[in-house]
Amino acid sequence: MKEIVGETCDALWEVLGPVYVSLPQNDEWKRIAIDFYTMWDLPNCVGAIDGKHINVFCPSNSGSLFYNYKGNYSIVLLAVCDANYTFTGIDIGAYGSQSDGGVLWNSGFGENLYGGTLDLPENDVLPGTNNCFPHYFVGDSAFPLKPFLMRPYPGTNLPPDRQIFNQRLSRARRVIENAFGILACRWRILLSPLQMSPASAEKIVKATVVLHNYVKMHDGSYCPPEAIDQEINGEVRRGLWRNEIPAPLQNTRRMGSNNASYNAFKLRDELKDYLVSHPRRTQ
Repeated sequence: MKEIVGETCDALWEVLGPVYVSLPQNDEWKRIAIDFYTMWDLPNCVGAIDGKHINVFCPSNSGSLFYNYKGNYSIVLLAVCDANYTFTGIDIGAYGSQSDGGVLWNSGFGENLYGGTLDLPENDVLPGTNNCFPHYFVGDSAFPLKPFLMRPYPGTNLPPDRQIFNQRLSRARRVIENAFGILACRWRILLSPLQMSPASAEKIVKATVVLHNYVKMHDGSYCPPEAIDQEINGEVRRGLWRNEIPAPLQNTRRMGSNNASYNAFKLRDELKDYLVSHPRRTQ
């Protein structure tokens, strides 16, 4: 039985993966950036990124590699999604003991991102200005600040302009949180520890991700508006998936990196100034 499940998951990934979870090319990145600006008022953004733990039973002879900060054993699903809750890139199988930043650095996606081989669009002007700005992903404080990866300003009691920046970034980052929520809500095998080897668990997760994208693209009832978070007059209305699954998948360890360049700090300030001077157009 286990062999049949594994073979089925492999077949789903091999047949559907290249079509439904393939890394975007230049023109597709541009379309994603337009969607993020249209839907979430964040220009030049090409994706939201986050990592989640998938709990597994303790693998034999694994020591503390899979032991995470929550006291469970897990592998990590690192994912990027577009503005419509569709996964555009994933990396599965990192040890639960790693942080988001570490998982990204050691992943195939991260290698392409850091190496500049993702075929991202050239710098483009911020709408309504003559200022060129890179295309970038948005992540939380667990990720390093880079010219291609924007994260919030750290700390509390921030000045109003930094609060505005963090709020606008949070709107876009919430997309990946909701994508994970819908994934776990629809494919409920992810809600319990997977009683199998990490290699077999990886096959299961890859199959659920590709099926999430496939069904979402072909069935409008899969992810109805009420299922995801919505903003009404500036207030966030929690999606129904949160009622069914309060904590679908654990966030990976919040261990951010301060290894940011002067250029990255400067770019974040530039984007902050732009967002402050251009109020939100959508609710």
